Amino acid sequence: MLQEKFRIKEKLISEEPEVKLLAYTQVPVQEGVSEEERRLISDPRVLAGESARTCYSQKLCEPKDYLDENHRKVTNEVIRSTRESGHLTTREHINFTFGLSGVSRQVVWSFLHSHPHYNSDQQSQRYVAMKPGNYLVPDLSGQALAIYEEAVKAQMEAYQRLGEILKEPAQDEYFRIFPARGRNPEKWRGEIQKKAQEVARYVLPVATYTNLWHTVSALTLMRLARTCEQYDVPTEAKMVVAKMVEVVESEVGSGFLEEIQDPLPLEETPEFYSLPTMLEDLDWINVNLRQTKKANDEFDYETGGKVSKLIGWTSSAERVLGISVRAVLGAKRYDIDNLEAVDLLLNPMRNKLLGEVLNITKMSKLSRALETVSYTFAKKISHTADSQDQRHRMTPAARPVLSAQYTGEPDYITPALIAVTPEVEGMYRDIMEKSFGAVNKLLSLRVPFEKAAYLLPNALAIRFVEQGTLLNLHHKDRLRLCYNAQEEIWRASIDEASQIEEVNPEIGKWLLPPCTVRREAGNKPYCPEGTRFCGVPVWNLKKEDYSRLI
Repeated sequence: MLQEKFRIKEKLISEEPEVKLLAYTQVPVQEGVSEEERRLISDPRVLAGESARTCYSQKLCEPKDYLDENHRKVTNEVIRSTRESGHLTTREHINFTFGLSGVSRQVVWSFLHSHPHYNSDQQSQRYVAMKPGNYLVPDLSGQALAIYEEAVKAQMEAYQRLGEILKEPAQDEYFRIFPARGRNPEKWRGEIQKKAQEVARYVLPVATYTNLWHTVSALTLMRLARTCEQYDVPTEAKMVVAKMVEVVESEVGSGFLEEIQDPLPLEETPEFYSLPTMLEDLDWINVNLRQTKKANDEFDYETGGKVSKLIGWTSSAERVLGISVRAVLGAKRYDIDNLEAVDLLLNPMRNKLLGEVLNITKMSKLSRALETVSYTFAKKISHTADSQDQRHRMTPAARPVLSAQYTGEPDYITPALIAVTPEVEGMYRDIMEKSFGAVNKLLSLRVPFEKAAYLLPNALAIRFVEQGTLLNLHHKDRLRLCYNAQEEIWRASIDEASQIEEVNPEIGKWLLPPCTVRREAGNKPYCPEGTRFCGVPVWNLKKEDYSRLI
């Protein structure tokens, strides 16, 4: 039934994704309520209905009220009416935690993490070595399947070779930072290996498997079901969501399927209406690539060679913050001028919340004034870096339909360690050309882009526009200006903090790494990473002196 509802017409050559329900919201054991009754009132629809009824009731409506037959009739009508009218916040009281195995990096990037309504903890390619055979194979046959398998084999072999070759330059840099550790190199072999494989992963295909915990509300699951048929990964996304719905239906509430609408057909999405018809005609490979190349070049010109270019910001930001602070505190300009307000908000010596590890600024009336100012950036980073960047759900972005940015030419990011290692750079360039060449071969065989795109490397350049309020950018920079952060996101964060300081000096000077913020707040140790200390006393450096290779 779910195969039909989700219009899943194809199978994968590889194993289908595995979905387990690890935990979910349920009613606790209560006196006088049987296990069968407890299961009934743990149904997500019941929890949504009773929470909705509380809005119009003299008393707090509870799940156990549903056991009364007369009460139940009204609640069932409330469940139906709130669903059909779109009053759906009631569905956010129910959460499901799924364990996802054997899903591609591509579906995580394009679908599961492309919205703000989720929480995930995912297997890291930075720290976990990838093994051959752990990748998705779409529904291909004959020559197309042979091209696909050959390309992935080459990518996996390149990953292994790079991981070995890069250990020496990674070790040289590691012991330059930690000279004392060089006296006992065997002890640090594992750390150095991780540095090498973090760079080597750029050659892996986005078809590579990952495992993750993924927590969503009932409302988000309803939304995922409605929007799973989109560009880039419709087949895999539909498989994953269908399995999520199926396991909830079987283990939580046998009526949850009533909450789920049929997927919105691709033909009815705004992307379908807006994109050139070339994406529906495979001849675009030969005809319109120049047009796409020009669009990419135009975007790159806009960024001016930066990883992240500031393209918009709140005008008179200091004044906006000043008015906001005075409104919170009931103060006059004579009492608190604009610069004093900025200092109250962003100086860690005065706003001690900035030094807290729980990120509780959103809970503070005064600190929430930072939400009134925002900044927008045009960014170009790799697929693998963006897979981490999008985890910052409070700095949302307009990310691309990949086929709309694909030119047929190698278009990728080169990590710093490879760029400064000549004997490796040629090997890296060669595997990039082979990877993009394999995609082109599949497209020339009229394989849909959705399937061919799984061969694109992690290094693939992604162009997008991202925006964040000052409060959320401050939190992001406090994490990503750390020398342990992913290299590209670290470089993007330097670009962003420096440019904000150029246009708003009194604001930008407080966008600092975690160790520097902690020092200013009087917290010790300055570095919160413990044994993961990067080895550089960054708190003593100015932004213009930040530099790293690994």
